Amino acid sequence: MLQFVEKLLSEFRSCFSRAKTYNWFLVIISAFLTRYDSLGVTSFIRALSLNHHLYETMLHFFRSSAYKTSELKKCWHKIVWKNAPFIRVGNRPLLIGDGCKVVKEARHMPGVKKLCQESEDSSKPQFIHGHMFGGIGAAIGNHLNSFCIPLDLTIQDGLKETASWANGNLSNSLSHVIQMIRNGHAITQTFSVDSYFALDRYFLTVPLLNELTVLNVSSSYRLDIITRAKMNCTAYYKPESDSTPHRGRPRKKGNAVRLSELFESRSGDFTKATAFMYGKEQEVEYLSVNLLWGTKLYQELQFVLVKYNNVTTILVSTDLSLEPVAIIEAYAHRFKIECMFREMKQQIHGFSYHFWNQKVPKLNRFKKKSDPDPLSTVSEDSQESILGTIDAIERFVLCSEISMGLIQLIALKPYFVERIEKQRYLRTSSQGKVSEATVTEYLRKHFFRLMSLNSHSHISRLILSLQEPDFIEDKSA
Repeated sequence: MLQFVEKLLSEFRSCFSRAKTYNWFLVIISAFLTRYDSLGVTSFIRALSLNHHLYETMLHFFRSSAYKTSELKKCWHKIVWKNAPFIRVGNRPLLIGDGCKVVKEARHMPGVKKLCQESEDSSKPQFIHGHMFGGIGAAIGNHLNSFCIPLDLTIQDGLKETASWANGNLSNSLSHVIQMIRNGHAITQTFSVDSYFALDRYFLTVPLLNELTVLNVSSSYRLDIITRAKMNCTAYYKPESDSTPHRGRPRKKGNAVRLSELFESRSGDFTKATAFMYGKEQEVEYLSVNLLWGTKLYQELQFVLVKYNNVTTILVSTDLSLEPVAIIEAYAHRFKIECMFREMKQQIHGFSYHFWNQKVPKLNRFKKKSDPDPLSTVSEDSQESILGTIDAIERFVLCSEISMGLIQLIALKPYFVERIEKQRYLRTSSQGKVSEATVTEYLRKHFFRLMSLNSHSHISRLILSLQEPDFIEDKSA
C-alpha cells in the first residue's frame, strides 16, 4: 500500500524545482493520511512523531516559491485521469460541482465574510463567518462502490478586491457561478475529452449558459451541464414557423409553459424505466421535452420530468441528444460531492488551516453590504503578503484534496479492500467495499508498520530521518 502511494506521488516530482520542497510535500501528504486531530500544522508533527524544531520549516512549505499551485493542481488532474476508474455517462466522464462553506473565526484571515447556510438541521446556525469554497470532483468507481474524487477547491467569494492587485487572480472578481463553470471547463481540457458537469439547481442561470457557450466555441473539447430546475420554472415552446411573410423580426419564442403543470396535463405521456440511483435500481417515470429557456436568451434545453417514490423533480441538460435515463442516473451521482465534503471535514480535517496575516484588517462582524471592502484600505506594501496567505490556504486544501483522492483510490483496489475490511469491525457487513473512514483508520493504525515493511522506500527513510531522536531509539529497540 505504501508503494502504491509512493508511486502516485512520484509523478509530482516535476512540479518542484527543489528536492527538499518535494520531500516536504511527501511528508505533509503522509501526515494528512495518518493524523488524528484537526489542530492545524502542529498535528502533522504529532502524527509522524517528527522533531518539533521542524515546525517552522514545514509551515514555510505552504509559502514556498519552489512550486506553483496551478501546476501542482494540473498534475493532480492528470494523475486522476490516468489512474481512476471513471463513471461514464454516454461514454463521457462525469464531473460534479457544488459550494462548500467552512467556518473560520480568525479576525485577520483574508476572504472571511458572513455567509448564510440553508439547512433544515437545527444544529447548524443560519449565519456563519468563514470561507466559501467552490468544489469540483469526478465520479469514480462502480455500481458496488463509488466516490467523488476531489479535483479543484478554491475560495470563490470575499476576494474581489484582490483581483485588481498586482499578481492578483483576476478570476476572483467573477461570480461563484462563472468561476465554477470556468474551472470545470479547464479540467475538461486537461482530460482532453468531452465531459458532463452535474450541478445543483442554484447554477441554472443565464450567465452560466452564456459563459458555457463561449467556452465551448473557443475550445477543442465540449462541456455539457446536467442540473435541476426549480418546480416553478417557466419555459417556452419553439415559435411556430409561418410561411406567410410579416413585418418585423421573427419571433424568438413560442407560448410559455409552466413545467410543473406538465406532470398532470401530460401524465399519459410518461415513460416507465429502471434507473440505477443511490446505489440501487429504482422504477422511474419520465417525460423528456425540448424547450427554450432563459429571459432574452431562449436557449434550447432538454427538460426531463421525473417521478419516483412519490417524488417529482425536473432535470435539465444542455446536451439535447443525451438519453433521459442517463440524465437521471448522472444527476443521482451529484450527491457524492456532499459526502466528499463531509469526509474531508471529518476524516482528514482538510479545512483545518490556521493561516492569518496581521496586515489584513480586523474582521468586522457587523459589516453591511453597503460598507466598503476592508481589503480596499490595504497598502501596496501589504498586498503581496496577503496574496501569499491566500495561496497558502489553497495549497493546504490542495494537499488535503490529494490525500483524500489517494484514500479513495486505495478503497477501490480489490487487493487492498480485502486486507482493510478485516481490520475494522462493522455491525453491518460492508460486503466487499470500504469507505474513506475505514481506509483512514487503517492507515492511522498501520502506517508505521507499513514503513517497517518497506524500510527502503523513499517515504520511510525520509520520515525516519525527520523523527524525534528518542522515538527512533525506542523504535529500534
